[in-house]
Amino acid sequence: MEDLVSATSRAAAAALVLLSLIPMALGNAAADVPAALRHPISELTPVARIHLGKTADWVAMTDDAVWVATTGPEGVAQIDPRSNTVTAAIALPGEACAGLAVGFDGLWVPLCAKPNALARVDLRTRGVAMVPEAGPADREGGIAVSRDSVWLVVDGRSTLARIDPSALRITERIPVPQGSLNVTYGDGFLWVTRPTGAQVTIVDADKDRVIGTVPTGPKPRFLDAGAGSVWTLNQGDGTLTRISTQSKRAAGTSSLRTPGHGGDIKFAHGIVWTTMLKVPLSATDAVTGRVLCQWVGPGGDSLGVGRDAIWLTDYAAGDVYRFDLADVLAHCPAAAELPRRQ
Repeated sequence: MEDLVSATSRAAAAALVLLSLIPMALGNAAADVPAALRHPISELTPVARIHLGKTADWVAMTDDAVWVATTGPEGVAQIDPRSNTVTAAIALPGEACAGLAVGFDGLWVPLCAKPNALARVDLRTRGVAMVPEAGPADREGGIAVSRDSVWLVVDGRSTLARIDPSALRITERIPVPQGSLNVTYGDGFLWVTRPTGAQVTIVDADKDRVIGTVPTGPKPRFLDAGAGSVWTLNQGDGTLTRISTQSKRAAGTSSLRTPGHGGDIKFAHGIVWTTMLKVPLSATDAVTGRVLCQWVGPGGDSLGVGRDAIWLTDYAAGDVYRFDLADVLAHCPAAAELPRRQ
């Protein structure tokens, strides 16, 4: 009997060891970025450097323009990518502090003001209209556009607001977990990060209700969606979490070694592009989660990818840099070998 008890105890202990190894196995995908993949940002030569104001933050792309939020003055600047020049500067009654979104012939700009507000810039006339009783819950938030609505977390009670883009009014208020802030749209669902925790809340965009949550790394804030996945940039430990939009489960973790405040994330050409202050650009394979290259040095904080270019802000300098995408890939052989997935 003692032998049986001893054998059972050994088996239980072995099982506990195996269970303890599971997080380690998952963590293997989050190994630190190898030194060989880290490059100085100075090796990339910008096609253009455009000074916009005291600070430059948040980037949004349209078919014929790049929009960047500024302070000093407070507003948004329109850049013509054909000439790399500023063609319009739109003054706004507050600081663009929680992302930019494009949709329904408008640029949607959450503002930190007294009170916080939401502005719509008409992409044809450049006229500004305000959405009543709508404004970001906090700084460093996010705004999203779905097939028929604009979405924003609007108050300290963590209410996700559905906004009619034609009537400019809130049509639905959906409670999400306390501390939720940033939202993106992908494959029929809203994905909302909770920077005070470690999760993404899933909201059915057609039924206006929460359908579940997915665990992530600590303090997920910025996120993007594309090609059947959602990625969160986790400020707590500098990791990237991939979520499958089909299974609605976490599918992998990548370590970027970029913990801290701020940052941005965009999916394009089969690559997840991220930026943080002092690590202005990182490139991660969207399929395997393998970090391909990382550029370190001054600058960074927000980015856009489009028209075969990467638009990267230097927040503190008030500048935005345009880098040729082909040139960036040429400095990252592992990325250049990827198929040009969209």
